Amino acid sequence: MLTSTYTLVALSVEQARARIEVQALLERWRPGAWWGEPPSLRQYEQACEALRQASESCHWRKLDKFVLPALRRRGEDAARLVAELDALSRQALEARQAAQAAALDGDPGCLAALERCCELLLDRLDREERELLPLARAMIPGETWFAIANQMLAHDAHQNENRSVGVGTPGGMPSPELSSRQNLALPAVN
Repeated sequence: MLTSTYTLVALSVEQARARIEVQALLERWRPGAWWGEPPSLRQYEQACEALRQASESCHWRKLDKFVLPALRRRGEDAARLVAELDALSRQALEARQAAQAAALDGDPGCLAALERCCELLLDRLDREERELLPLARAMIPGETWFAIANQMLAHDAHQNENRSVGVGTPGGMPSPELSSRQNLALPAVN
């Protein structure tokens, strides 16, 4: 129970970060936010790059890496919801591709496609919070939550280790303090 609670809290923090990133992007680039001159080609490119980053951060969350595979193994009860969430992701990707194509032409439709992509991503995040996480809590057994938590900790340790490379001492070598912390990483559970 404690392990599933830790994991769900970590996932909720990640969800909140993703939501804030997508909402900020939507507010900045919403078509109605531009008065007067339309955005330049460079601004369209910047909007598409920001959309790419937000979209990828939504796609590469721990929920997608660790919880969805566990739910897929639980059978039909979760399959419908997971399929619907996958469909939202596909639609968001199509909207993102439409935004990128329109940006290449300097087409104002770029911002409408960007808005559509953001709305689809926000819809997916909302459904994950309202439907998927409660379903996961009910369907995934305690030992699987323990394995997921262990994988998440190992993933975080690996990311921290990669961030510390090139930081610390002159010449790009990590400081001894960073090296000793890296040895604390937990192995992933299969």
